Amino acid sequence: MADLSVNIGNLKLSNPVMTASGTFGYGKEFEDFVDLEKIGGIIVKGTTLHRREGNPYPRMAETPMGMLNAVGLQNKGVDYFISEIYPQIKDIRTNMIVNVSGSAIEDYVQTAEKINALDAIPAIELNISCPNVKQGGMAFGVTAKGASEVVKAVREVYKKTLIVKLSPNVTDITEIARAVEGAGADSVSLINTLLGMAIDAEKRRPILSTITGGMSGAAVKPIALRMVWQVSKAVKIPVIGLGGIMNWKDAVEFLLAGASAIQIGTANFIDPAITVKVSEGINDYLDRHGFTSVKDIIGGLIV
Repeated sequence: MADLSVNIGNLKLSNPVMTASGTFGYGKEFEDFVDLEKIGGIIVKGTTLHRREGNPYPRMAETPMGMLNAVGLQNKGVDYFISEIYPQIKDIRTNMIVNVSGSAIEDYVQTAEKINALDAIPAIELNISCPNVKQGGMAFGVTAKGASEVVKAVREVYKKTLIVKLSPNVTDITEIARAVEGAGADSVSLINTLLGMAIDAEKRRPILSTITGGMSGAAVKPIALRMVWQVSKAVKIPVIGLGGIMNWKDAVEFLLAGASAIQIGTANFIDPAITVKVSEGINDYLDRHGFTSVKDIIGGLIV
């Protein structure tokens, strides 16, 4: 058995496999299918300052090698999370991480501040792909200035591990990564979903109520892999890779490209036990190639 433990800043993971926000609920929903404590980290669904109803239906659509979603961050708000969800998950013996979203910098700050007080939550993941309502709806994460401002503001109130989730819908993702690193991020995770759409040809109408949505799944992997490789060479903080990881081999490729850990998203809908299977597959790979630690292959791409 190889040593699968990795560090993301001060966050210690028993193995590099995490779940992607929005694909694993609050973790409890999956406990009949998989041992949650065998997962390196569970990132719970997006949490906002106030309750959000989400977008109108239909808000999900299948694609040939993935899916589109436009759920719209439906959740009952951070106070509900603290009073109702946190007591249910605080004793799960793995890293329970909250994905934080907002429509204004103040939203992010207040939400992060509330979560900072929760002893059993060692980290947050900041979703900066949200539209900034005070700046005409442009996502925080598509400009270095916007990304830097929200991260800097959250860093002032949040004292634990701060992971920032990057949007791929930009010209140069390394510029954004360096900006959030400079603003105090402990780690970056990438990629968030790519903007896509689906059309019903017979009805001549878009399938999603919002017309466009976020694309995830196997089809995005080559793009995600490229961006992880670029960002890992551009920043000194740990990179968490995600986007189209469907099996252990995909995960190993992200680690070789420079990711210190990975997240599994869409594959959870296909196989609810995929996280543990991927962890076991990484271990088998290390054993076969004579590595004693997963750290030996992080950034080990031979070019």
